Amino acid sequence: MEKYFDLLLMFAKAFAVGGTICLIAQIVINFTKLTSGRILVFFMLAGVALEGLGVYQYLVDFAGAGATVPISGFGYLLARGAMRGAERGIFGAITGALSAASAGVTAAVIFAFVFALIFRPHSKKN
Repeated sequence: MEKYFDLLLMFAKAFAVGGTICLIAQIVINFTKLTSGRILVFFMLAGVALEGLGVYQYLVDFAGAGATVPISGFGYLLARGAMRGAERGIFGAITGALSAASAGVTAAVIFAFVFALIFRPHSKKN
């Protein structure tokens, strides 16, 4: 029974943190005139900044996918890869960020291609 409680607690923490990140984004959307592209960049840079300050890792340890799945998690991943690669020099900082994010970007491209083959997109009619 304790195993199920731990699993439920893990899901609750992920939902709470991921939901809070989405709530903040929704508040920004509702009360500002920022475009969605700027909001995405803001959240990605927030993930980079929080990882640079050493804060985001605690959030990842606490919430798991609730912190890594939103776009701020992508910024965290880039910053973490760059910091690890920077131990090998400036070139390592660039390649470290790219190699850290390569699996996620590759999966996104492949899934987009597969779904483009399966479904036929068409424009909406108003």
